[in-house]
Amino acid sequence: MAQAHTIATLGSHSALQILKGAKDEGFPTLLITLKNRLDFYLQFPFIDECLGIDDYAQFSSLETQLLQKNSILIPHGSFVAYLGMEGNKHLKVPYFGNKEVLDWEASRDLQLQWMQASSVNIPRIFIAGEPIDRPVIVKLFGAAGGEGYFVAHDQQEFDLKLTKFSGQKYIVQEYLVGVTMYPHFFYSPLTKSLELLSVDRRYETNADALGRISANIDPSFVVVGNIPLVIRESLLPEAFSMAKRIIAASQKLIDPQGLYGPFCLETIVTPDQKFHIMEISCRIVAGTNAFINGSPYSYLLYDQPMSTGRRIAREIKLAIKQNKLDLILN
Repeated sequence: MAQAHTIATLGSHSALQILKGAKDEGFPTLLITLKNRLDFYLQFPFIDECLGIDDYAQFSSLETQLLQKNSILIPHGSFVAYLGMEGNKHLKVPYFGNKEVLDWEASRDLQLQWMQASSVNIPRIFIAGEPIDRPVIVKLFGAAGGEGYFVAHDQQEFDLKLTKFSGQKYIVQEYLVGVTMYPHFFYSPLTKSLELLSVDRRYETNADALGRISANIDPSFVVVGNIPLVIRESLLPEAFSMAKRIIAASQKLIDPQGLYGPFCLETIVTPDQKFHIMEISCRIVAGTNAFINGSPYSYLLYDQPMSTGRRIAREIKLAIKQNKLDLILN
């Protein structure tokens, strides 16, 4: 009998949700983490094995061991941060998801091309040298969790604040006033089905405190938590339609596989009840951690708790049953 597949991931971001979901679906589980975090992760009974390393640069030394355990890696937001873009691309252990999408997620220029091809609403983008005549938000390429973002209200403020980021790549978007909403989807290449699993909002350091204090403070957009959200039902069809268009465009622009598995559309809903997509996160996002026991939307699809982490494991289980792992692993 063939050795059972082990679901493995890095100890960060959404690792607990991923491995709990894998164990609920009957898989052996394995975690790779820094040695100073081992005590924390060892308390969870659904993690069968923890491998401790001194530094994430040592990850490659574990690949032979992971291959011997017939492991499947589930990437999350810390993979590129800790292993690097090229490190992700050259992993030898089977990896859930399309690695070709990594370049499109990392490049704001490619994301803009993707969103434009999807015919979705996006904030106005200011090209280099174009005068800033309204509030804008400036985002550095590759900024982690909102770090390095800043708001400018006019050209003078923009020029002043930009001096801190000399030589770095950035994008300038119109600052839209509205409610941020982050719907979490899952697209299955096995069944060709799209599912809305949950929705959250992000809690961003002092940006979410400025309404409660009277001080002249520049907002920080570093994400420190996530808040569950239920969208007005009349807005759901458009949210679903946007996700379908994003998937369809990815299958033309990236490769026939395109984007699959979990992804998130980072949106703002303006007072006219229109969605505007700011970014596409092409993997499981930390906001799904608010729904480890499922959400109102996943409950409509599954009569049992279904987190995004568990949905990934169920897709892998279905692929094994259908002998189609090659469709979902890189």
